[in-house]
Amino acid sequence: MSRWLKAVPLMLALAALSIFAASCGNSSQAHLRFVHAIQDAGALDIDVNGTQDFTDISFRGVLPNQPGYTSIPSGSDTMEGVLTGTTTEAFSDTVTWRGGAEYTVIATGFETGTNGANVVLLSIPDNIPTPPAGDVAFRVIHASPSGPGTVDVYIELNPNNGPALPITIQGLAYTQASPYMSFAYNPNDDPIPPGFTVYVTASGSMNPIISETINPGAVGAVRTLVLTDVQGGTTMDSLFLELTDTD
Repeated sequence: MSRWLKAVPLMLALAALSIFAASCGNSSQAHLRFVHAIQDAGALDIDVNGTQDFTDISFRGVLPNQPGYTSIPSGSDTMEGVLTGTTTEAFSDTVTWRGGAEYTVIATGFETGTNGANVVLLSIPDNIPTPPAGDVAFRVIHASPSGPGTVDVYIELNPNNGPALPITIQGLAYTQASPYMSFAYNPNDDPIPPGFTVYVTASGSMNPIISETINPGAVGAVRTLVLTDVQGGTTMDSLFLELTDTD
């Protein structure tokens, strides 16, 4: 009897440790948002380790709705894209995600056509900053396979007269993301149009491929600007895909 009584506290401690470990394992989630940028693919369903986590995402679509993330098991996972309503696989790749971290995952490249099956899966950590007082922040992701191999980006506070030196982001290559960069912003000013104009050129050129007004709306806002192809085309789209990191 005495041995049994002595064993009970040890058994309870082991049980508690087991529950704690299981709880920690279950809470070890990565957090993703998925962007469909495969210009020659239809709508996609996205499975992670056989579980459908994103459904019916059209080209240049983002899930979940912004701002927000979907929780996914951390560690090494298989992500598969299937054309919605079919069993046709557009891509399959293995990606490693860290528990507690946030990621923007972008499927780009080409599914079919003369380029062949050439989907690229980008998994970009979202280390979202808190901009200094009075600032907003931007970063740019180059996910346009038909665009220039490298681009220069100019972010100019309105009003402005076009891209001006120095270059804000220089030589951003396809599949790369720039760091976040902060800019002073006064939403009470009244420029026309309000906010910033963001220009994208081929590296070394001053001829804009993109010239778009981006207005974060409030100090402290953080935005990711994604470069994509035109759907079914052979060029970079003239508009950014704008993701809301922080309002």
